[in-house]
Amino acid sequence: MDWFSKEKPDILCLQETKAHDDDFPPEIKNISGYYLYHSQAQKKGYAGVAILTKIKPLKVIDKIGIDKFDSEGRFLVLECEDFYLSNTYFPHTQRELARLDFKQEFNEAYLKFIKQFKDKPIILTGDFNVAHKEIDLKNPKENERNAGFTIEERSFVDELTKEGFIDTFRHFHPKDIKYTWWTYRFGARDRGIGWRIDYFFVQKSFLKNVKVADVLDNIYGSDHCPILLEVDL
Repeated sequence: MDWFSKEKPDILCLQETKAHDDDFPPEIKNISGYYLYHSQAQKKGYAGVAILTKIKPLKVIDKIGIDKFDSEGRFLVLECEDFYLSNTYFPHTQRELARLDFKQEFNEAYLKFIKQFKDKPIILTGDFNVAHKEIDLKNPKENERNAGFTIEERSFVDELTKEGFIDTFRHFHPKDIKYTWWTYRFGARDRGIGWRIDYFFVQKSFLKNVKVADVLDNIYGSDHCPILLEVDL
């Protein structure tokens, strides 16, 4: 909250809230000047995404329309006057890739869903639970068949780029090595052993509006760090 009070973002997207609406503390629910929207999982203490925004949206969408995905509370879209914003917590494929098929189905449904928003630009963000390229994780060779770096998961990001979506951080920082997630084990963050699995994607036509895309890896408080997108509308 100290960081939030100092930064005062126009919009803050959260993933894996693990909360139902009643679980949000008053200091989150009642921030002056912000609207709070949340998509919760049916299961307690699981998944969930939320958005705090100074910009009151024209419409809020919290479902793709497929029960097995919607019941996990992974998805929020805000329609604003000049753009759409999609905030998503993608499934983790888990050990032994137990949920790889589920994630592939989710990815397919997600891509189909976001392609329907054609009347204004759409910004995609969230925890995608996948490192796209070898530069995006510390030990790529050791992780080639591990959750978050399988060919199947990485191919989905390739598909996004074929549809005209740009990984904003990588566009502006083509050679920079920065990570957004570190396991709590083995002192990974202090040792620089991380993954970049959180993204902002925009369409090529909207890229001219992007002023800054960055990874705020000096901010602590989670096993993830915040990522930043500044746009001029």
